Amino acid sequence: MQSEKIEVLGHAISNGKGVQLNLDIAKLHTRTKIQVPIIVERAKKDGPTLLITAGIHGNEINGIEIVRQLISNKYNKPECGMVICIPVVNVFGFLNQKRQFPDGRDLNRVFPGSPRGSLASRFAYHIVKEIAPLIDYCIDYHTGGDGRFNIPQIRINEGDKESLKLAKVFGTRFVIQREHRDKSLRQTMHKLNKKVLLFEGGKSLDIDNKVSRAGVAGALRVMQHLGMRDFSEELEALESKIMKPKIVQRSSWVRAKYSGMLHPKVRLGSKVNKGDVLGSISDPFGYFERNIKALFPGYVICINQSPIVNQGDGIFHVSRE
Repeated sequence: MQSEKIEVLGHAISNGKGVQLNLDIAKLHTRTKIQVPIIVERAKKDGPTLLITAGIHGNEINGIEIVRQLISNKYNKPECGMVICIPVVNVFGFLNQKRQFPDGRDLNRVFPGSPRGSLASRFAYHIVKEIAPLIDYCIDYHTGGDGRFNIPQIRINEGDKESLKLAKVFGTRFVIQREHRDKSLRQTMHKLNKKVLLFEGGKSLDIDNKVSRAGVAGALRVMQHLGMRDFSEELEALESKIMKPKIVQRSSWVRAKYSGMLHPKVRLGSKVNKGDVLGSISDPFGYFERNIKALFPGYVICINQSPIVNQGDGIFHVSRE
């Protein structure tokens, strides 16, 4: 909860004020500063503090688009509490359209970081030190990587009842209960007793309007549920219906047995039975084509949209019933 005086990156934020700050903690070898814009909006009334992040992986553009829309439409301005938005956490990865930080590391694998570690580790340290203590809740937006298109879903820790309740409020069709990755932002926030909803939707280097709409609507529902602002009219305009979620506790990848050209034949979100044809892999010359069959019943929650796959690549991610 908020107090009378709140400092973000050394700047005092008074009631009813908004400000854009820059997290500036390092320079590249060219002496170029790594500055990450942080948009803070504080209401006149006290309430919870929500952190909204995207672009921890610089090529996951759809998450960045969702946070951009939240700010552009002024949805990040609460009537109670405070909203902190970091639309592009990994600015230099975004500029280079790469997943990694400039030092080649995955930023989401170095939390909580260190003040004397790698460049990515130092950056993670300052987010945890400067931002994390201020917040109560976090929505972290991601997409699938390397051509893998995720159906909109929320990922939470198994056994976390409050996060499960918030995930249901967010309103995606699927909620994945999975242990957090080691040294991820979600793991670190969990250890600090902050509630995190990790949104996955779409694929890297792509913007999908349906995914964006689901991500925006979910954030509005969560803010409304937390008593930060009434978004009834906005949600009606978005025409985004809240869905009774399917809780997924186990899932597995169906992997390519052959290298070749991939031809998916099922749709995202469809239910499949064991033995159903999910797609096929062919050679480019017309001599070879083999069907890919479901190994177990479940729902297709991710499809690899790369036209060419190698033997062993994950091509369909299916929940296990």
